[in-house]
Amino acid sequence: MIKIYNTLTRKSEEFKPIHEGEVLMYVCGPTVYNYIHLGNARPLVFFDTFRKYLEYRGYKVKFVQNFTDVDDKIINAAKAEGVPALELSERFIGEFFKDAEALNVKRATVHPKVSEHIPDIINFIQTLIDKGYAYEADGDVYYSTRKFNGYGKLSWQNVDDLESGARIAVGDVKKDPLDFALWKARKEESEIAWESPWGLGRPGWHIECSTMSKKHLGETIDIHGGGQDLIFPHHENEIAQSEACNGVPFAHYWMHNAYITVNKEKMSKSEGNFFTVRELLKKYDGEVLRFLLLSGQYRSPIDFSDDLLASSRNGLERMRNCKENLTYLKAKGADGDMTDAEQKAVDAFDTYRQKFIDSMDDDANTADAISAVFELISEINTAIGSDATKEFAGRAMDMLMELCDVLGLLQKDAENDIEEDIKKLVEERQEARKNKDYARADAIRDEIQARGYILKDTPQGVQITKEQDKTNE
Repeated sequence: MIKIYNTLTRKSEEFKPIHEGEVLMYVCGPTVYNYIHLGNARPLVFFDTFRKYLEYRGYKVKFVQNFTDVDDKIINAAKAEGVPALELSERFIGEFFKDAEALNVKRATVHPKVSEHIPDIINFIQTLIDKGYAYEADGDVYYSTRKFNGYGKLSWQNVDDLESGARIAVGDVKKDPLDFALWKARKEESEIAWESPWGLGRPGWHIECSTMSKKHLGETIDIHGGGQDLIFPHHENEIAQSEACNGVPFAHYWMHNAYITVNKEKMSKSEGNFFTVRELLKKYDGEVLRFLLLSGQYRSPIDFSDDLLASSRNGLERMRNCKENLTYLKAKGADGDMTDAEQKAVDAFDTYRQKFIDSMDDDANTADAISAVFELISEINTAIGSDATKEFAGRAMDMLMELCDVLGLLQKDAENDIEEDIKKLVEERQEARKNKDYARADAIRDEIQARGYILKDTPQGVQITKEQDKTNE
């Protein structure tokens, strides 16, 4: 039984989808005006993992993650570069996909863009006006927050308390301090804009996701996710818009991941204490970053540090070593039946699979799921002896990859990373040893190791692996 901590109820609840065997899931995507930073990558990696787990459990998942490609930040960045706003956003959508691929993130079923949904957004806003939930003022359109009974239910805030912190700026045409923009009139001629019943303008931020979720998933969805910084006002406003427009609940389950912090402070571009995924990828493997992002339960903050990166790399290296050993033994191991130790290990595999499932069923606890994988690896390593069999290696590999595929780890084939001339040097070394030319064999070993590879002589032959980069420890 899968249980989810629902931000809406602040309780752990059994997951029951609207349609049996299917999951409708919407996760807020990036505003594409720059490279994503590690804080942006946390929801990207976590919800990708949760999606993979739901699919592992047999669900058909329709997963939608949007791109905000129309926004003040995009307009300002485009103006600074002297390029059209949509040209800049399209470029960074491409860069986003490069980073996502490096993190082993699967593409969403649909990646809708705001710029491609303007007519839908206009229709959505018009419906809110017709129902009395929104009003036009000097080309802008605002949502009447107080008209929606239940505003504040996601963030557990009272409307009157919210009003005490709100202000109306001089010249603001809003009727109430809490009202928020659905449509923004164009301020200057160079600004990107579309025709609407209220004049030239563009959508407000909050209306985008309500519209795209309805367009691609329907009026009510199973799961809506994102970072905890989106709970208020973004997701609160989405609920107000969607439920006022459609008259039915917007999402049954709301999931929010905690921040990535640096020295206990939230990582953000505005604070200047952020690291882009792109710059981190120059020093670290994408799977190391993914491991780091999954090393804590998603609702707990992760405090970023070099020590945590080093720990993540070491943990991933342990996983990779197991996979590489099994890959080697599948080719070089003994034929015939498994040994007693191997059979005992195989008999225990279901225990580790169940520990993994129990962890992921418990509000997608990836930290405990990784621990279950390490227990499996210990069992595998203990069973491998000098008489290791191909059958055991194959069974163990299948079990290891079954779990790691869900986590999005060990997706790279290490064998493909070994350069062809290195493989030839290994053959030359074997020939030198066969001819008892040990000086030549040792020289070749030194050359191979100097190029970042590790040789291991086993009863089945020579095993070669690529050494992890230690320069940043």
